[in-house]
Amino acid sequence: MSGRLFVVSLPIGNLSDITLRAIETLRSVDFILAEDTRTSRRVLDRYEIQTPFYSSLYEGAEDARVAGVVDLLRSGRDVALVSDAGTPLVSDPGFPLVRAAVAAAIQVIPVPGPTAAMAALVGSGLASDRFVFEGSLPRKKGHRQELVRALKREPRTTIAYESPHRLQETLDILAAELPKRMIVVARELTKLHEEFVRGPAEDVAATFSARGEVLGECVLLIQGEGDATEPMDKAQREALLTIAREEGMSKKGIERLLTTAFGMPKNRAYEIAHRGKG
Repeated sequence: MSGRLFVVSLPIGNLSDITLRAIETLRSVDFILAEDTRTSRRVLDRYEIQTPFYSSLYEGAEDARVAGVVDLLRSGRDVALVSDAGTPLVSDPGFPLVRAAVAAAIQVIPVPGPTAAMAALVGSGLASDRFVFEGSLPRKKGHRQELVRALKREPRTTIAYESPHRLQETLDILAAELPKRMIVVARELTKLHEEFVRGPAEDVAATFSARGEVLGECVLLIQGEGDATEPMDKAQREALLTIAREEGMSKKGIERLLTTAFGMPKNRAYEIAHRGKG
């Protein structure tokens, strides 16, 4: 009888985010297959998981190692696949192995958990009912420019991973192509210095330009074309707020008006509605 391949999600930063099922699975399988055994060791040591590693499965080594792992599974051994952080296969290695396991009629069992893309989406303030995940953005500037131009007509929220070393260049592309479109940079998710930077592309690009060097993992989110609205200038906003208050609209109502009708980020709308900071 063949073994089973468990696809196990690990924390994306905060080690407390691991699930009980993930811990139980990692303890019960025969071997763990990691993207980088040194990185995964931190999680295993934290939760006193003694299961041995079979090998590493990093990008560039997959084709050479998949056959051996499939043979191991066929021999009846259970294997857990993990990546350095988050869910394997989501812009991480593992797809060739899962494809080969499915082709060999080996049971593949996902053990869900953290994913940076989803954490960023639910905290972004952008529409989350329909979205598209682009994975890691292209390394070459020209290819990124082509992608951004294609996204001008994308109606869904776009989620992508970007290197901190290329972030400013990408933000400058967005500022040039989609200057008024709302974007969000989610940085260092679940970690001590977690932050969300929200605003029109041109403003976010200027914010990071003023900072200089950027550190930490980054998730970039771009508002969908159908949700995009031209931002109000301060005079328009003050006129709207004056009318709303004269008509007796509650602070909560004003907040909802700003977020739903004008696409304003929730934290900014709260500041204006509740604290009068326009």
